[in-house]
Amino acid sequence: ARGMAPAQLYCVCRQPYDVHRFMIECDICKDWFHGSCVQVEEHHAADIDLYHCPNCQPIHGPSLMKKRNNWHRHDYTEVDDGTRPVQAGTAIFIQQLQDRSFPSADVVIVPMQGSHVTQHYLETEGFHYPIMVPDLDGLGLKLPPPSFSVRDVEQYVGGDKVVDVIDVARQADSKMKLGEFVKYYYQPARPKVLNLISLEFSDTKMADLVEVPEIARKLSWVENYWPDDSFFPKPFVQKYCLMGVKDSYTDFHIDFGGTSVWYHVLWGEKVFYLIKPTKANLALYESWSSSANQSEVFFGEKVDKCYKCVVKQGTTILLPTGWIHAVLTSQDCMAFGGNFLHNLNIGMQLRCYEMERRLKTPDLFKFPYFEAISWYVAKNLLETLKELREDKCQPQAHLVEGVKALISALKTWLRRELTEPTSEVPDNIRPSLLIKELTKEIRLLEEDPSRPVKSQGITESPPPRSSLERRRQVRRHSHKLPSNLDILELHTREVLRRLEVGPLEEVRAALNGKFKKIFAPSAVTVKKGSPDNALRLVLCNGRIMRECPTSPSTEKTLQDMLSLTGLMCQQTPEEGTVSQEAWWSTQAPQVGSPGEEHLYRDSSLSPLLHPTKRQTHNPSPISNQATKGKRPKKGMATAKQRLGKLLKMGSHTRLLV
Repeated sequence: ARGMAPAQLYCVCRQPYDVHRFMIECDICKDWFHGSCVQVEEHHAADIDLYHCPNCQPIHGPSLMKKRNNWHRHDYTEVDDGTRPVQAGTAIFIQQLQDRSFPSADVVIVPMQGSHVTQHYLETEGFHYPIMVPDLDGLGLKLPPPSFSVRDVEQYVGGDKVVDVIDVARQADSKMKLGEFVKYYYQPARPKVLNLISLEFSDTKMADLVEVPEIARKLSWVENYWPDDSFFPKPFVQKYCLMGVKDSYTDFHIDFGGTSVWYHVLWGEKVFYLIKPTKANLALYESWSSSANQSEVFFGEKVDKCYKCVVKQGTTILLPTGWIHAVLTSQDCMAFGGNFLHNLNIGMQLRCYEMERRLKTPDLFKFPYFEAISWYVAKNLLETLKELREDKCQPQAHLVEGVKALISALKTWLRRELTEPTSEVPDNIRPSLLIKELTKEIRLLEEDPSRPVKSQGITESPPPRSSLERRRQVRRHSHKLPSNLDILELHTREVLRRLEVGPLEEVRAALNGKFKKIFAPSAVTVKKGSPDNALRLVLCNGRIMRECPTSPSTEKTLQDMLSLTGLMCQQTPEEGTVSQEAWWSTQAPQVGSPGEEHLYRDSSLSPLLHPTKRQTHNPSPISNQATKGKRPKKGMATAKQRLGKLLKMGSHTRLLV
């Protein structure tokens, strides 16, 4: 066989092409070079008209740079004939923006002390307007001191870390090493405006220096609902470091997935331009975002109100879900921030996510595994609704509306799977059943609106239970005392199933899984006057036991009935004689005396035998022919038929019904 052709080699390093490294082509020899090998940064490449590599420079001279013809267009080589509008981020745009007048954000900003920003407050008052906190006291926010510098960031994160930077005048992304950005930052005359806003440092040593605000930790979907054993990697979006130079600008946007944002200015100053997420404004925003001339239209002029908010050093701002905003860095600035999804505005979060899909937002700028976290949240909210219903409490309105919106979104995603199989449904979730149960809980809520409302807040109340504790509590509340018919039905189903499986190991594993729930006799309460108080059957570790004593005549009747159905217990006493004794024997089971228990099954310490391996000196409850897949002979009833006869007889007595 002919061997594979060797990979083509490039650059002065003579290495094959690497999709993850920036390369530039020489306009003379047409060879390609890694930017890091020839000292050309990606953002510098946009300014080169003709590139000459190190091999060609001695003959053809240095590279030729583009000639600037304007200061208001992303392509500054365009001829300035006065007909083209100003584009966002350019020097002229920044000057015009600073000269504009805007209504003060004081009419929409909620000033608060950090200790007052609690989960209880937000659940009660809602989280619909930005919150401004003047200092760190009470927020539970831990940060480096204001003397923390850009060089300190490099020391903790590492100069070789590749980061995304924005060339503000072109509003274009490019990649560079953090060490190169630090060199740029400390240049006495910066050749251009670069903005670093997406340095997520949760996986670096700097993570230990920053603690997210307590309110963000308590509300965060990822922190509260993301399981440790998830197949999908956990999203890290809570710790960002933003380093911008003067006149950096980020155009109007909604944070990915409709996340809320915490934002603290360590030093410097930021100016936010805020727009309410009304239906009209969101529709205008989607239209503007999809337009071909987006960069030429200032979105703040298309809406009724665009508010200006100045965030000074030491100030923290919390932006709610869906707020449309642009950010101007009025002076060199370092800020810390993070994003979080929560239960307070589920409907708005889902609306923003669907808008991103319609706008075909690249995955790089979307919340990681948004649909997966939504499935996890739906599963946990189902447990919450069940718990509140069992406590006879009404969930808060925002939670009910959020679950309704979540149900609609989950249905849409399931239908979408038929044509776009990019599933983010976790393996341990049955999506259709989950949607059905959530719908049922909402229906039950609407049928009984008189229950008192219970807050999910944590102030002046016991701390919230973990998901595991909630599941245990749900199981305790949801346990219903099984009736005799329920126990007999479970038992007979198990007998039939055992006859259908083969190896002993399968039988033992199935029984352990099927009857791992212990219904202790001490937990049984028989209601006086109940038609069931003559006999109480209890399923304990998969065994049927009698609890209430019976009279001799009653016991004789039961023995005759169950002899007919084959549900007898064969146990061999120590003397070696064979006796046949019913599992409702009047002798009560003694703790610590397994030999005195009167059970249908063998002791749990003895191995369970497959029907084909049982001893033949006693008649088997069910013919072995059933285990061979054959039809029982005429006159030989199956266990299901015998149970039906038993239940039919029981319907005319007070023993079982």
